[in-house]
Amino acid sequence: MHIPDGFIAPQFYLSAYVVTGGAWLWAARGLKQRLDEEIIPRLAVITALAYVIGMVMLPLPGGSTGHLVGIAMLAMLFGVRLAFLAYSLVLLLQALLFGAGGITALPVNAFAVGLVGAAVMTLCMGLRGERNPLPFLAAGTFLAVVIPALLIALVLGIQPAIAHRDDGTPLFFPFGPEVAVPAILLPHLIIGGVEALLTLAVWRYAKTRGWLA
Repeated sequence: MHIPDGFIAPQFYLSAYVVTGGAWLWAARGLKQRLDEEIIPRLAVITALAYVIGMVMLPLPGGSTGHLVGIAMLAMLFGVRLAFLAYSLVLLLQALLFGAGGITALPVNAFAVGLVGAAVMTLCMGLRGERNPLPFLAAGTFLAVVIPALLIALVLGIQPAIAHRDDGTPLFFPFGPEVAVPAILLPHLIIGGVEALLTLAVWRYAKTRGWLA
């Protein structure tokens, strides 16, 4: 699901930096009060897990990639704001160390996957009430993969309309939404199902360790 450099027009990614930068500031508010000697080791472990599983990438048509994400695990255990910040760090390190995703695309990747994905998972968890949490966790994880994938596909798909030569030749991502959406979304339907199983396994482990409220 990483977007590499050179796929997004400057007028789009600069605006995305402004929007996502504001979201980073919001997420960082009161950060010291939310971190303690119990939370930090757990957060480090799950963030590292998200980093590792995100490095197993499946090439998708057009030059993007599909992979397990891990945002649902982070949101399940730490809430939207910490999950968003942790996953933004994951994306930054992957871009800088391995070229997986781009710095210009970082705000789009972070907003779509880190913020929207975490919010979707948290919303689904909030709907479970006193009922069996497993279906809600599975559905939340699946949607936390699929909805960001759709957003990223739409962002890529509108690039030819945003920046093109006088003859209509795209300057950045070359395919419209009719190609980008199915090419990116369909593989993530499978990825979302696999990640749901992984998240349920993490939930069971976290429950035995007393990590869940």
